[in-house]
Amino acid sequence: MIGVTIFGSGRMGAIYAAALASSAHARLVSVVNPNLSSAERLVAQHGGVALRDPDAALADPSVDAVIITTPTDTHLEFIQRAVSAGKAILCEKPLDLSLDRVDACVDLITESDVAFMLGFNRRFDPGVGALREAVDAGDVGKLNILMLTSRDPAPPPLSYIRTSGGYWADSTVHDIDLACWIAGEQPVKVFATGSCLVDPGIGEAGDVDTSMTILKMPSGCLVHINNSRRAVYGFDQRIEAFGDAGMIQAANLHEDNLLHWDSKRTKAKAPLEHFFLERYARSFQLALEAFVLAVGENNPPTPTASDGHRALAIALACEDSRRRGCWVRPQYRDYGSAGISK
Repeated sequence: MIGVTIFGSGRMGAIYAAALASSAHARLVSVVNPNLSSAERLVAQHGGVALRDPDAALADPSVDAVIITTPTDTHLEFIQRAVSAGKAILCEKPLDLSLDRVDACVDLITESDVAFMLGFNRRFDPGVGALREAVDAGDVGKLNILMLTSRDPAPPPLSYIRTSGGYWADSTVHDIDLACWIAGEQPVKVFATGSCLVDPGIGEAGDVDTSMTILKMPSGCLVHINNSRRAVYGFDQRIEAFGDAGMIQAANLHEDNLLHWDSKRTKAKAPLEHFFLERYARSFQLALEAFVLAVGENNPPTPTASDGHRALAIALACEDSRRRGCWVRPQYRDYGSAGISK
């Protein structure tokens, strides 16, 4: 049984607290937030104690691991503290919005013996995992085109947009990670473009709310990612892998998957889930279990900090492409034996 402390008690902290409460292999020891009343509300639901001081939580010998769900600009600080305390770490994405700071973080983790996992939870979605396994097994032959659709039901508040790091670093980064993970390679160049079609305030903040992205892989495979901050029919999450031997699709989840054609309708029922909290609830639980089991068995968990560097490098190249209107080559770092998970 692994003892876990959670740094942060907002939306993501609540997700992991609930996952820990239902885990057979881990338990929630404490929740840390300078706003103690927020942490107290979470432990009242799921157990543990509420603390203001992260160092007090890390000094607890019953704590084996820390889950970091605090704002992005605090991640590196808390990773450094957890590494110094010798605690395993599960950190929400992104590690940081600066490649230099991410590189420093990767170096710190690589030089330590601390287990580290980055919270790209969508890798653990059963449908996504099944599609990747089928691609790996050669069910579509040589992969030619990979298409990812990710559309939110509504945009977040403008206060969030202003500090998010931009659409690609904030949202598309999930699709970028999945594309590289499924294809088993990383792009040599990217092209991205975007528009502001949902909320003029997003454009005034210097961001976009509708985007299309092309990643060109070394094999020649082309990845197409389309994103929108507004899908009036619900959270839209689909993947299609097309190759020289066939095609596989991971579709939205529905109450039932029947398609109807008659004089009044030519559609299926709307997607079952309304946002990522519901759509990917199972993936968060599976990601937590994978982390806990890796820590318990002294195995390196994935996704890695190096995966975080790759996804951010591609996302920043996409933002550069959008602003310049041309193809851009991502600036990767060679981590050698630290590697990037496939």
